[in-house]
Amino acid sequence: MPAPSPPLRIAILGVGKIGSAFAFNLARAGHEVTVIARPGSLRLAQLERDQAIVDVMGERAAVRVAGGLDEAAAYDLVIVTLLAHQAEALLPALARSAAGCVQFMFNTFQPERLEAAVGAGRCAFGMPFVQATLDGEGRLKATIGAGGQRTLMSEQRWVDVFDAAGLPAALEPRMALWLRCHVAFCVAFESVSVAGMRRGGGASWGEAMGLARGVHACFALVKSQGLEIYPAMKRRIDGAPVWVMAGMLWGMSRVRSFRELLAGGRDEAVALVDVVVAAAVASGAAPEVAAAIAAMRPG
Repeated sequence: MPAPSPPLRIAILGVGKIGSAFAFNLARAGHEVTVIARPGSLRLAQLERDQAIVDVMGERAAVRVAGGLDEAAAYDLVIVTLLAHQAEALLPALARSAAGCVQFMFNTFQPERLEAAVGAGRCAFGMPFVQATLDGEGRLKATIGAGGQRTLMSEQRWVDVFDAAGLPAALEPRMALWLRCHVAFCVAFESVSVAGMRRGGGASWGEAMGLARGVHACFALVKSQGLEIYPAMKRRIDGAPVWVMAGMLWGMSRVRSFRELLAGGRDEAVALVDVVVAAAVASGAAPEVAAAIAAMRPG
């Protein structure tokens, strides 16, 4: 068991399922946690009522609650668990903030843009691997570390903080490239889940093939930028026939728990597709590359 880390001042922007799970564990580990939810939202009202993250068993983790980021507060760490398109409007405030480090924890095809916004010296990236839900009262139910899954992070110091708080984490030193390459998978998984939910039992083979072509087009775009496909598992998919990825998507869409979990990511998939298509057009990619990526947009 990792030794507890010294208490830190941590702010969490976005207190949905993932942000709430992080806040619960970090607060119970002794850190001073401020959670920031959208003004006027039901979630902010729930948090203001409870002044804590409350789980379904009634366990409480006391937190500070705010409707906006205090730019003057010298937080050791600000964790952003919003989606990429939701975080866009917050970049100026994050750039002005006195936070020691800003860690972006979402899928992004443009990590360098986030790094430029807040400064390379205090920018970190991650990808949460936590399953969590919030009930109608805002009570948290989280499954952490199932199947050996670990949240990936770009800096060892935050891996240590998360591990000590009971949030299994692992270092991924090429996190920015990992995220850029993962966008193709993220969109494909969410889009095939939307298709599966619409059909009530799984996506069609044609839908799976279309998404698989889009994944290969995304990878082609990454390589055209002078980057490699990372990690090795994605390189193997890139080197395999399109039907291999299509078969994976077709099969996964028939797993009810998978499609119900990821179909909720429709808005994220739409926003990511728009960003990647714009990048393809701006880079002068072949029209068929941009068209294959655009076709991944959930119906």
